[in-house]
Amino acid sequence: MISGPIVLVEDDEDDISIFTEVLKELDIPNRLVTFDKPADAYHFLDNSSEQPYIIISDVNLPGMSGLEFKNKLDQNDRLKKKSIPFIFYSTSAEKKYVTEAYLHLTVQGFFIKGHSLKEIKDQIKTIFEYWKICQHPNI
Repeated sequence: MISGPIVLVEDDEDDISIFTEVLKELDIPNRLVTFDKPADAYHFLDNSSEQPYIIISDVNLPGMSGLEFKNKLDQNDRLKKKSIPFIFYSTSAEKKYVTEAYLHLTVQGFFIKGHSLKEIKDQIKTIFEYWKICQHPNI
């Protein structure tokens, strides 16, 4: 398992708090790094020598959508070589966004946030269990 940080791009403070709490409850040891603006997350990723474990991003974000953010990451050859798993975790999933994510971007998942704490915990547990056993080129 990659020990690098989990990068969460989310502008809702309540969602960040819930995500943080769920990671603690699931005993996920990776450091959580949060950004409310994709531009700040991009700057961090572009200037960090760390290998992030995963990037989890909302779709609707200020200044740059999650889709635009992922497209910018895909255009950066150095970041692309890191093969950082990327998933969207959003309140809604319009079909056009899901289609664009899978047809035009390199994403590994698109999830709609659960409506209860139990649903959210189950989703996050499933996501991390998958990446815990999945083969990765940078391990």
